[in-house]
Amino acid sequence: MKTTKYYLSVLFLIGIVFTGKSCTPNEESPIIPMVEYNFTTQTEKLVIKLDTLHTGLKNPWGMTWLPDGRMLVTERKGEILIFKDDKFTGEKVQGLPAVYANGQAGLLDITVHPNYSQNGWIYVSYAKIKPGNTGATTIMRFKLDGNKAVQIQDLIETIPAWSGGTHYGSRIVFDNQGFLYFTNGERGSQNNAQDLTNSHGKIHRIKDDGTIPTDNPFVNTPNAVKSIWTYGNRNPQGMIYDKVNNRIWEVEHGPMGGDELNLIEKGKNYGWPVITYGMNYNGTPITNITQKEGMEQPKHYWVPSIATCGMMLVTSDKYPEWKGNILVATLAKQHIARVEMNGTNFSKEEKLFQNIGRVRQVSESPDGYIYAITEGTGLLVKLIPVR
Repeated sequence: MKTTKYYLSVLFLIGIVFTGKSCTPNEESPIIPMVEYNFTTQTEKLVIKLDTLHTGLKNPWGMTWLPDGRMLVTERKGEILIFKDDKFTGEKVQGLPAVYANGQAGLLDITVHPNYSQNGWIYVSYAKIKPGNTGATTIMRFKLDGNKAVQIQDLIETIPAWSGGTHYGSRIVFDNQGFLYFTNGERGSQNNAQDLTNSHGKIHRIKDDGTIPTDNPFVNTPNAVKSIWTYGNRNPQGMIYDKVNNRIWEVEHGPMGGDELNLIEKGKNYGWPVITYGMNYNGTPITNITQKEGMEQPKHYWVPSIATCGMMLVTSDKYPEWKGNILVATLAKQHIARVEMNGTNFSKEEKLFQNIGRVRQVSESPDGYIYAITEGTGLLVKLIPVR
């Protein structure tokens, strides 16, 4: 059985190394261009066949599935690609609004409503173009008429609008009650994360129509943004909802070191920039403390940074040895981290598919298979367990 190491060594010899650019230094990393390939490799607990389904992606960000078997993949420049039966149809969703495509800003996450088969709503997070060459992370929903987006509705915009493309988040999840949560980075301005009068550096909770739940933690706080669920979050680009245990998990970028895995709970302060396990990019301290009363500790953190991005919880019976594990996409370190938890406490992790590319998202399909998308190498891959 051939291993990942063998294939990547061959690809390194035929590839040309270049730098994947990003607005966040810890996301920058050399990329080994890959040709389409398939291989089987032994992980700690499973033998996995990695199937390349598509190449040529540019800056993919999110993916979701429709009941008719179609898969939608977002490209940050403002496109949604349509796949069917694991193949690109050559078609894209038409009629989408223009996006503020700047650095990390653009068309970001995508998911379907939990009751999609009844209401047909698809939700996306995107950077909306605002006056003065600024952008605002916005949650939008639409329906599909064939391949055309119709009934487009902007549900909520983050405030204030911001220039530049740094730290936009942004992931979307629904909980068991149908509430929508989305992440929003602090735009590279550290103090935003502790300021309840703006939307940045926070996780937000809204109803599926964009209105604010009356039991949000800061609805009665003067001048606070009413959609805030948690604050003190730096740049959360990954979030999942554990339906069985009614938990939300989040990963966020640290600066130079200090990427975090957090258990997200109502009204809590996750500390940025008052406490962190990271340093400034020039090597100087951001703060001299890593803990403070009233601020949450991560359940796990990474030093040096792996540049955490999308994440998923393995629920499928197709991967029984991984069931309950968290898979985290990494950008700078170009692998998928398989994280084992003991309840809500970190147990161990394994690095999967080293140097596959800058992994932007990893997701579980309705039929129980795991998919991942990468930038730099531009892959859509499927992880198939071998018995």
